[in-house]
This record gives sequence, C-alpha cells and structure tokens, in this order.
Amino acid sequence: MIKYDNRLWFRHITSFRKTDTLRVLLPEIIVIALYAGGLTYIELNYFSALASLKKAIAVHSLVGFVLSLILVFRTNSAYDKWWEGRKHWGALINNTRNLAINLKALLPDDANALAFYKRMIPNYAIALKDHLRDGRNTEELTLDAHEKDWAMKADHLPNVIAEKLYSKTVELNRDGKISNEDFIRVDNELRALTDITGACERIKNTPIPYSYSLFLKKFVFIYVLTLPLGLIPDFQYWTIPVVCFVFYVLVSLELIAEEIEEPFGTDENDLPTGEMSQKIKVNVAEVMEL
Repeated sequence: MIKYDNRLWFRHITSFRKTDTLRVLLPEIIVIALYAGGLTYIELNYFSALASLKKAIAVHSLVGFVLSLILVFRTNSAYDKWWEGRKHWGALINNTRNLAINLKALLPDDANALAFYKRMIPNYAIALKDHLRDGRNTEELTLDAHEKDWAMKADHLPNVIAEKLYSKTVELNRDGKISNEDFIRVDNELRALTDITGACERIKNTPIPYSYSLFLKKFVFIYVLTLPLGLIPDFQYWTIPVVCFVFYVLVSLELIAEEIEEPFGTDENDLPTGEMSQKIKVNVAEVMEL
C-alpha cells in the first residue's frame, strides 16, 4: 500500500506512479483523441448541416447524471470491500496478540508449548496472506521438517495450521495444563481466526456482478463515443481535449474501483498484508519471550 503525507497535495499532483491511471490509460486516450479529431474534421468540413446535433448535449447532461450515480455506487462498493478487508486484518492482529498473551499467562513454565505457539500463530497470518494471493511460500514460514511435509500437501494451509493450533490446545486441556474455563477463552480466540479467514475469502471471491460491470463499461464507452456530436458545433477542435478528459475521468474511476475491490493482492493500493503478518510475528515473539 502506498504511504503518503496527504498534506503535500501539490507534490502528489505532479507525481506519476506506475499505477497512475493516466499512464495506464494513455494508449486508450490517444485512440479517443484520434477518434474525436477525425469526427470533428468530418463534421466541420463535410457535414456542417449536423450543427443541429448540438442539442444532443442536453441528452448527455441527463445521461451523465445517471452515469455519475452509477460510478459513485461502484466506487463506494469497491471501497467498502477494501475497508472491510482492512478491518478484518486489524482484528487478526488483535486476536493474535490476545491469543499470545493468554497462552503466555496460562503456560508460563511450558517452554515447548510456548515455542509451538510462537511459531504457529505467526505462521497462520503468513499462510493467510499467501492464501489470499493464491500462492504459497513455505520458506517464509517457521516450520520443522515434519511440519513442512504437511504444509506442502495442504490445499488450504490456514485451515491446517488452525487445526494444529486447536489440537495442541485440546491436548494441553486434557493434560490439565489449561482449565476448562481457560480453554473456552482460548477457543474463542482460535475460532476468531477462522472467522476472519472466511470473511476475507468472501471479499476476495465475490466481485461485482458481471452483468453490472459489463453494463457500466458499455455505458461509459457509448457515452464517450457520442459525446463529440453534441460538443463539436460549439467547441470545434477543442472537442478533442474535452472528450479525452471526460474519458479519462470516467474510466479512471472504474479502474480504481477494480483495483481496490480485491484488496489482498500485491498492487500498490492493496492492503499491506505482508507488513501486517510480519508485525504479528514480531508482536507474538515479544510476548512469548517476556
């Protein structure tokens, strides 16, 4: 995720990153400019009688209002998914901290159990980060030889690690090292990890309905293609930059929405799940070593 100082607004205006929509859309903007320029030339030199089409701008004003409402809904729904993903990862950080603190207090003298939880709690966050990116990097996990075997075979690694955490907790409860009351408290924290995973998978696997996305793209495309007809009589060749600017604004909003509605990837505007999983690793290690 891009970190920035929002007070330095002029610097942001003059900076262009690789994901900036102007850079991404530059080939399409050139095509639109050529189209608008060709249409302007033909109308001014060969079809001047079409000047009456300037009334079409009134239609575009009405349609543009509807289009703006659709784009606002599209952007808001995408940002809601981004923000919901951030809240779930914030909850993951809190749950792992609480889990580590509880286990440290319950098992102050059980070095083997604490060492297990010290490895597996951060492993869960790291595995979830890779799972949401449709990948797996066991080298980033802290595993022994036996654990690497089942980690490589697992189809859903976060679930497998959650099962190992739960099994270890049940074993400690049966051995009398964790009381039934304390087990219930730890069980709630472990269950919260799985709930967070399910919520993040729902965000990742539920894009905006295809028909809605397709309609919006067609709507924007037709709107931009017909826009010069109403502008040429008044703006003449100034129609070209006007149409390009309108195209840039409308399509940029759609591109931004598409990027942030799946917030767990590696794009510049995605959530820093890698940093957060490493923060969990540091926090758990600090608690366990107190």
